[in-house]
Amino acid sequence: MQSSNPALNRSDWGRGQRLATFRDVSPEELQQSYESPSYIPVHERTMTVDDVVMRTLAMLGLLAATGAVTWLLGDLGSVLALPAMLIGFVLALVIVFKKQTSPGLILTYAAVEGVVLGAISRLFELRYPGIAIQAVVGTAGVFGGMAFAYQARWIRATPKFTRWVTGALIGVVVLMVANLLTSWIGGGNGLGLRDGGPIAIIFSLVCIGVAALTFILDFDGIEKAIAAGAPQRYAWYGAFGIVVGLIWLYLEILRLISYFRD
Repeated sequence: MQSSNPALNRSDWGRGQRLATFRDVSPEELQQSYESPSYIPVHERTMTVDDVVMRTLAMLGLLAATGAVTWLLGDLGSVLALPAMLIGFVLALVIVFKKQTSPGLILTYAAVEGVVLGAISRLFELRYPGIAIQAVVGTAGVFGGMAFAYQARWIRATPKFTRWVTGALIGVVVLMVANLLTSWIGGGNGLGLRDGGPIAIIFSLVCIGVAALTFILDFDGIEKAIAAGAPQRYAWYGAFGIVVGLIWLYLEILRLISYFRD
């Protein structure tokens, strides 16, 4: 008869091998077994808000460093932007869908995104002097405002709110892809979402609003993970979510300011 327990289905089970009994154990060994703990506890420190903050700052510091180097490289940095963008996109997919908490993987994402932002910021700065610092200040202001609103409980991540933000995010992404494809296939400005006109301004404002609201979902997810006692390594995943939102918000604010500067 086969047992459902794998440990009882060994090839030598029931073939006459002598099984160990208490008669095979010395009194000293029995006493040692009795005095030893029944298990060895393994403790892993749970994540805290400070863990998420420190990892977010580490990612932003690395992003700023690679961005500054790319800026100083000039045209060579612009050449590196496209491959860095592709690498960053692949890394983001891996991190999101496999829920990776590897510090090396997440820091690599921050480094390559710094290359992308450095090259883009330099191009905008050449045409609109001072725009980069304006976008940085605007991004910090929006993020700080959303953090304050969440802390004050002015905005709560209710199930209805989560569904609404998720649906808006999907809709914005679909419109971005459609605008890109139509501009490639038909030429011109596609759907007109990025041509600097009134529709483009409205679309950028919508994108900024959606990007800002995603921080509420990030804060709520981090708070719930801390309350559930998630391991410390998951702080990297929380920091990754915040940095992704900051990158998107910065690019949209940069683009919106350029529309008004024109």
